[in-house]
Amino acid sequence: MENKNSMNILALTLEQLIHTLETVYGKGRFHGRALYREIFKNANSDFLFVPEFAASQVLARDLEKNICLEPGRVKMVFQDRDLTKFITRLSDGMEIESVIVPMNRYNTLCVSSQVGCRMGCTFCETGRMGLQRNLTISEITGQLYNARHVLKKQIKNIVFMGMGEPFDNFSPVMAAVKIMNEQKGFDIALRHMTISTAGVVPGIRKLAAMNLPGIRLAVSVNAPDNPTRSQLMPVNNAWPLEMLKETLAAFPLPRKGTFLFEYILIKGVNDTKAHAENLAEFIHPLPVRLNLIPCNPVPGFTHESPSDADMNRFSQHLVGKNIFVIRRWSKGRSVSAGCGQLGRR
Repeated sequence: MENKNSMNILALTLEQLIHTLETVYGKGRFHGRALYREIFKNANSDFLFVPEFAASQVLARDLEKNICLEPGRVKMVFQDRDLTKFITRLSDGMEIESVIVPMNRYNTLCVSSQVGCRMGCTFCETGRMGLQRNLTISEITGQLYNARHVLKKQIKNIVFMGMGEPFDNFSPVMAAVKIMNEQKGFDIALRHMTISTAGVVPGIRKLAAMNLPGIRLAVSVNAPDNPTRSQLMPVNNAWPLEMLKETLAAFPLPRKGTFLFEYILIKGVNDTKAHAENLAEFIHPLPVRLNLIPCNPVPGFTHESPSDADMNRFSQHLVGKNIFVIRRWSKGRSVSAGCGQLGRR
């Protein structure tokens, strides 16, 4: 029989938890904050010895029975030097992949939002899977829970750049953002979260309407003209570059804020000087930091990776047009954790 008082804790903000405690147990903020802290910060679901519950042992036992804590089971972990990819098995047996990327002084967690993806980008293994289903709120936040409390990694940044198109699962993703941001819980600042999209214009507009201060928007561009981009990314047929740029121009960036553009360089497809010049023209006057990423090899795909010289040459063309370029040398290729490789073992 289903437990009517069951609380899926990883799907609740602190205020939602407090409201549930008030409604079901007649308790409120004092116990709610303690409960949230113990689970999200300390991974502790034994409340009998938590000071705030010293005089509420019956409540502590009830909560231990009624709280549902199911982040998914970490099934496999792969290492490529200090980069970590982990596979989570969900309650229905489906699996997702997440990547922990080491930075200079902290780790970034690359989070999945769907099992598979329906965008169909021709350089992406996840797109070849097709969309299996959307992730729930707790399946998204569970990736952060597992990274911190199962794998014991210190996570400071979140990027929604894993499996799936975040704006194709908009409501659960944004609910997960709020939960990850809770100061009494995971405490990830909005300025340390980035949502990446293939260019789903309605999702960009909905995010703009939320006016979340500091959250970063990344856009996977990959070609500066509609014919090439449509060939690589079918999403461009629905929302072509002109519409995408117009939507970004209306986006409420904070003062000195920038967009992050992602450009996967594919040998012989989008890597000429003309492509670079057209890309610079598309970018201006938007405030953009451009991540230049070499195409990762995926068996069965015909796209080829550029050489280091190709990367440098393309980058210099852009720099000459006053574009801020960050060259990203691929990490995690050996464990299929690079851009476009998730979904392949």
